[in-house]
Amino acid sequence: MKSSSTPTHLKNSPRQTRRGTFKYITLLSFLFFLPALYLFLHVKHNLHPNAIIDHSLPHNVQVPDISIRSGYTSYKTYLQRQLNKTLNPKLRKVWTTRDWDRKIQVFSEFFSRLKQEELLSNNSRALCIGARVGQEVAALKRVGVEDSIGMDLVPYPPLVVEGDFHNQPFENDTFEFEFSNVFDHALYPRKFVAEIERTLKAGGVCVLHVAISKRGDKYSANDLFSVRPLVEMFRRSDLVGVRKVDGFGLDTEVVFRKREVNAVQQL
Repeated sequence: MKSSSTPTHLKNSPRQTRRGTFKYITLLSFLFFLPALYLFLHVKHNLHPNAIIDHSLPHNVQVPDISIRSGYTSYKTYLQRQLNKTLNPKLRKVWTTRDWDRKIQVFSEFFSRLKQEELLSNNSRALCIGARVGQEVAALKRVGVEDSIGMDLVPYPPLVVEGDFHNQPFENDTFEFEFSNVFDHALYPRKFVAEIERTLKAGGVCVLHVAISKRGDKYSANDLFSVRPLVEMFRRSDLVGVRKVDGFGLDTEVVFRKREVNAVQQL
């Protein structure tokens, strides 16, 4: 009597078919995944992890090592957030009482060292950008730089006049020395720097205190990760030096000197 059982190779056909289909799908998925993985790795390799589109530039220009914080729907929104800090009554009381003498002393030490290095003199006309209630200005006057003034969104007479550092209220080539420790509050860093170079005389010195190793406070508008963006933004100036400082949460001092007119024309 003949056996009616199905041959072994026919009984396993459905299983083999399923295995074959699974292998085919797996192969297609792998082939699709490889280009996607390559694209991801390529982009990650070629872009600095902190590279962003600088809001002060066309959106196709990338600036490594600086990040503009999100959340500002308009320039008015940005200004209001800055004013929230500047007009905070508790902070203003601290600035004008407990912090007043301490900050003047520390700033005086900074400025005295700059005088010793011939980056600042008693004859310098000086501007402090984002000076709040003017401790920096008082410190400059203490070390002998009498022709000094501060600028902030909210004036504090007689030390600080009203002004926006994105659009300084001064004529071209006004100052021999400009100091600021509020670069992190600039929504448009390039405009911030351009205004310094516009109002600084040829041969004049700009000193910035910035945070590199840690992030700024909740009112900061940008985060800086190295001094390279600053060097690139100061297009009309030469880098004089960089050093570590302990400046009220800021850890790096960057010094620039604006080129003489003939030197700029030769570039």
